[in-house]
Amino acid sequence: MIDFESNDSQQILTGEFLFLSLLSRLLLTHPDKRSRPWIQSVIDEDMFTEVPYAGDQEAVKMGLELLKEWGREGLNDEAYQQIRDDHMRLFIGIGKMLVPPWESVYFNENHLLFQEQTLRVRNWYRRFGLESEKIFKEPDDHIGLELSFVAYLTKLALQALVEQDKEKFEQLLKAQSIFLHEHLLAWGYDWCELMMDNAETDFYKGLALLIQGALTAMAEQFNIQSSVEMTL
Repeated sequence: MIDFESNDSQQILTGEFLFLSLLSRLLLTHPDKRSRPWIQSVIDEDMFTEVPYAGDQEAVKMGLELLKEWGREGLNDEAYQQIRDDHMRLFIGIGKMLVPPWESVYFNENHLLFQEQTLRVRNWYRRFGLESEKIFKEPDDHIGLELSFVAYLTKLALQALVEQDKEKFEQLLKAQSIFLHEHLLAWGYDWCELMMDNAETDFYKGLALLIQGALTAMAEQFNIQSSVEMTL
């Protein structure tokens, strides 16, 4: 658990915020013509060389190796088409969606969207003054949105630390811990495994490993044990 009095807390929270924000954007970005320059910039700026959080996790080390190798020759037309095709297979589906990115799908036998988990996640967002830009179109419990929300809580905790507001700082860390326990850590590992099993590109395999490592780092940070069984 991060200590308000620790000299390392600011650095840890900053790294966590930056890393989760990047993972969220990579997941929520549809690989089309408009997003290609940004994905290329991620490669050009060596963002897959090292990460500011969870870098000691084995899954993160493995993920970075895959992503560095994938981006070694740049994002040529063939490589970009491959991740576009993989994105279609994994998250949109040709017949069947292979890796649904929404929490509620993993907790009901019919794999339905906009279920109880979606509403609970939405209530969490609203509690902190947030609302999904695609509310009622994109379920709030998309794993990319959940990662973004945890990053937001981390940013608020960092601000409270800088302002020396211990009470607010502790409240925000508690909120982050509860949300992780009730939501992201309750299904995120299974999503990562499903992604690893079905992805055909090192881009998405590597991304799954980075997220798995980030989840493990956060679970260790808050001493959270996750043992929820999925329905898939």
